[in-house]
Parts: sequence; C-alpha cells; structure tokens
Amino acid sequence: MLCWPFFADRQTDCYYTCNEWGIGMEIDNDVKRDEVEKLIKELMEGENGKKMTNKAMEWKKLAQEATGSHGFSSTNFDNIVNQVLLRKR
Repeated sequence: MLCWPFFADRQTDCYYTCNEWGIGMEIDNDVKRDEVEKLIKELMEGENGKKMTNKAMEWKKLAQEATGSHGFSSTNFDNIVNQVLLRKR
C-alpha cells in the first residue's frame, strides 16, 4: 500500500501500515511523479514489495482465522450478543 498521510486520521493509518504492520510505503510530502512511479515499481517488482506481499498474506490469514466460526472475533461477538442483547431480566 502506498500511503500519503495528508490530513485527519491518515497519519495514524500510515504509521501502522508502514511501521507496525509492514505492508506499506509512505509517499513524501513533496510529491513528484517520478518518486511515485519509483515507489510503485518497488512495490510491484522490488524486494520490499515481495516482503510486503508476504506480510499482507500473513495478515490475511490471521484475519480469516479471527473471523472464522471459532475465531476470537466471532467468539467475542457471540459473547456480547449473549451477555448484552439476550440477557434476561
């Protein structure tokens, strides 16, 4: 993912995408066409792009596990429905 954190929550999104999750590259504030082209080529064909693709696939797998029928996201959702919405008084 190419990130250009211009305003609002994009700085936080960019930080996590590039630094914490390892699936993005930040575009400099002084955006130039040739710099964007260079970053796109690096993402599509370069070594960093391959690493980021592998990392994105790892995150995809974790998301699928979490949202699966026995994943923690599904389990937590079921718990909140049962404890809050279906609670009998």
